[in-house]
Amino acid sequence: MTELEYLKKYLHPEDNLEEAIKRLNNGEPLQYIVGDTEFYGSIFKVNKNVLIPRPETEELVEKALNLIPKVFNEKNLNILDIGTGSGCIPITLKKHLPDAELNAVDISRAALEVAKENAKLNNTNVNFIESNIFSNVNDTFDIIISNPPYIREDEPIMDIVKNNEPHLALYAKDNGLYFYETITREACNFLNNKFIIAYEIGEEQGESVVSIAKKYFPDAKIILEQDLRHFDRFVFIIRR
Repeated sequence: MTELEYLKKYLHPEDNLEEAIKRLNNGEPLQYIVGDTEFYGSIFKVNKNVLIPRPETEELVEKALNLIPKVFNEKNLNILDIGTGSGCIPITLKKHLPDAELNAVDISRAALEVAKENAKLNNTNVNFIESNIFSNVNDTFDIIISNPPYIREDEPIMDIVKNNEPHLALYAKDNGLYFYETITREACNFLNNKFIIAYEIGEEQGESVVSIAKKYFPDAKIILEQDLRHFDRFVFIIRR
């Protein structure tokens, strides 16, 4: 499907096609022009305050859903998503784990407004918290999941991403590792005895994130997995 065909198929009836084509020619992503996108079979609103959900994040959710019953017998799990953006991760998890309590944090108030809209759109109950990682979190969790910013500050990326998507959700200090280091270091104060930490990572960060995990959880099982394109993409830290 060409970009023009995509616009004609998915543009909302009240939107102007000619104006949409101008935005497309100016380098704006299709998903922002249309105003929503599909993630794991559901529709999510997106705008310039949130990242456009990627297929790799769908894989993160799927792998987490497959892993959870191997670690936990109980269904009333307490789950935290860090850096929720559009809310696609916790909303999808809630749909598939209806007995779980889903919590999600983001430092961006504008992003949280989009996430709250998406929760209503998808008829799901998620507790959204404005928080700089754990700064406003006061609970313990069975699962912490995160697709945090992980692009190095000097790393070249496609113009369509760099010029449109929120840099707050893209770039991270310390060679892109800041959030993995911070979340993993502080997570011990917010986890129950049996837990899963699930990360999406950059394709060159596998060894580094595994090393961080081993530093703070030397007794945990640590799994590095690849995405469908065979790039290192996911790290799971597990204590049964």
